[in-house]
Amino acid sequence: MLLAPELRFASPSALVDIGVNLTHESYARDIEGTLLRARAAGVSQQILTGTSLDGSREAQALAARYRGLSATAGVHPHDASQWNDGVERGIRELLAQPEVVAVGECGLDFNRNFSTPAEQARAFEAQLTLAAETGLPLFLHERDAGRQMLEMLKHWRDDIGHAVVHCFTGERETLYGYLDLDLHIGLTGWLCDERRGEHLRSLCREIPLERLMLETDCPYLVPRNLPAKLKGRRHEPSLLVWIMAEVAALRGIGMEELAEATTATATRFFRL
Repeated sequence: MLLAPELRFASPSALVDIGVNLTHESYARDIEGTLLRARAAGVSQQILTGTSLDGSREAQALAARYRGLSATAGVHPHDASQWNDGVERGIRELLAQPEVVAVGECGLDFNRNFSTPAEQARAFEAQLTLAAETGLPLFLHERDAGRQMLEMLKHWRDDIGHAVVHCFTGERETLYGYLDLDLHIGLTGWLCDERRGEHLRSLCREIPLERLMLETDCPYLVPRNLPAKLKGRRHEPSLLVWIMAEVAALRGIGMEELAEATTATATRFFRL
């Protein structure tokens, strides 16, 4: 996929995209071009998100193939009904691989309840156990389930290490609940969308800089601040720079300062 010249913008300092879905079928014929464009934009490291056993295996294999890629391994709350002993064994095996740097994507999503709340809680509890046993950080998903998520995390906080709430879109009370638990926060292009992300534009200023990380969640969540249209509306890691620029402007700091801080945080968090 070719990007319009207006979209080719390089970060003044190296960036880490902590949430990419490069195993999505839309990248099948364009993975090397996608990675080249990301590097040209200054995105030096990417974390591939595992959302199921098969998806986590694909993410680990892709990370093993290309430099600058790492992966997570876990089961998304949408797929929590699939959790069983065999899935747990498979995820545990993946967590021992050098390319896998976090447990997840796991958590609670009561927005659509593709899996029941009880099934989600059971799968999440099992993955919290894996994080506690392995010492790996957690890559968390939460939507419309802030109260229940906070309750579970409070119970486990002394047993688990670092955790990041990926693609945070919640309200102030939930944000401060996570910050009180010493969690990290991942921001996406959601805050570039004035139709649904307006509340995040002020909240992003309240996240301590050392707890903040950036992500595209590509191919989803195309930022609405892009100066030109994307062919096919497929998001990609090279466009992380536009999210970085928006967050820097909202926080009133320079892009280089934000890039250096979020990259240092992600490097420590994922032990890159």
